[in-house]
Amino acid sequence: MAQTPRVVIIGCGFGGLEAARALARADVEITLVDKTNHHLFQPLLYQVATAGLSAPAIAAPVRHLFRTQANLTTLLGEAVAIEADSRCVRLKDGALLPYDHLIVAAGSTHSYFGHDDWAAFAPGLKTLDDAFEIRRRILLAFEAAEKEEDPALRAACLTFVVIGGGPTGVEMAGTLAEIARHTLPGEFRRIDPAQARILLVEGGARVLQTMPESLSQRAREQLEKLGVEVRTGARVMAIDNAGLEIESASEALGKGLSSYRLDSRCVIWAAGVAASVLGRQLAGATGAQLDRAGRVIVGPDLSLPNFPEISVVGDLAAAHSHVPGQEPKPVPGVSPGAKQMGRQAAANILRRIAGQSTAAFRYADYGNLATIGRNSAVVDLASPLGPLRFSGYFAWLFWLFAHIWFLIGFRNRLVVLIDWASAYWSKQRYARVISNIEPQRREAP
Repeated sequence: MAQTPRVVIIGCGFGGLEAARALARADVEITLVDKTNHHLFQPLLYQVATAGLSAPAIAAPVRHLFRTQANLTTLLGEAVAIEADSRCVRLKDGALLPYDHLIVAAGSTHSYFGHDDWAAFAPGLKTLDDAFEIRRRILLAFEAAEKEEDPALRAACLTFVVIGGGPTGVEMAGTLAEIARHTLPGEFRRIDPAQARILLVEGGARVLQTMPESLSQRAREQLEKLGVEVRTGARVMAIDNAGLEIESASEALGKGLSSYRLDSRCVIWAAGVAASVLGRQLAGATGAQLDRAGRVIVGPDLSLPNFPEISVVGDLAAAHSHVPGQEPKPVPGVSPGAKQMGRQAAANILRRIAGQSTAAFRYADYGNLATIGRNSAVVDLASPLGPLRFSGYFAWLFWLFAHIWFLIGFRNRLVVLIDWASAYWSKQRYARVISNIEPQRREAP
């Protein structure tokens, strides 16, 4: 009697989740292993970091999600090595998971571009722990300013710097401005939170560089209307516990570079993404190639050369979309791409089991969107009639309902909708709880 094919999925992010769901009716034994016990809706993680939402509103227990899927076993553990020759996944506790087919969806982490020591002073945002740490730093900065007698030190406490002008950085900066201008005024006696400086530092020529220039400019205008200081063409040279050094083109001279320092007690990193360290181990075990960001270069069907039973999806994969008659195009590191890769990898496993040839991955680009703040967002949608681009209030409504729709579970959708409605009318954020006054010990990625 033939053994039921064993499928191991590493990671329960968007890619791993969709792969597991796609195999729900298949005659396979699935083992889903993740180092956390929850699936996290990362596009709204910044809302937890800025006290707009509580953690359970954007996270769902993995075991609950798959409680009715009889062919799936969930394990809490961290995969540290893939032994490709013996077809086993080794966990941190030494356990081995044998597989016939493997989907690696281990995700990504922060990249500090060779300056890993900056992690202690400028936390990134990838996990719930990261969100709690950033929220702690934001709230404690206002608390420190209330106690500070020295005007210069008080100004440093009220200076918030977000590094990186992508969607996360833009959304974080806009929300920080709303907290300072709308949420906190009236709650302090010795400081005016509305006087806080919010700076968005971007090394490129504009924010939201993956969007059309017109929407990028509109996003900048909306940020500045909220009171955010947007500084483009600015490179971070150093970060310490008192602030950061920045090098930028001299606008006054029109050429050359100038350096200056920003004193800040709260710096947030949203500038770089690096693939999971598991990618390097996988490359060493299989001979696969990595790109500059550490992502595993996969074949057209998302599998590895010489190891077709291993597929890599999501942020860990350097994948291309293959449309007949067109040049292959890189797949962006966004949640729709991860979801589609997860479903494609699962479909190809079923094809292999059936003795059929696998299909090349084809990415359906639905567009991009980012919220700036209250009643402000930018939307760039793909449609059969051409790009659909708009900004402002209706873009904000579209962003709001799109994110609610894609949340996992009816309860989460309802809770987020109620919380957002309450925050919109009251301008308050009720998740402002600091559970740990002392700073966390952060390890370099």
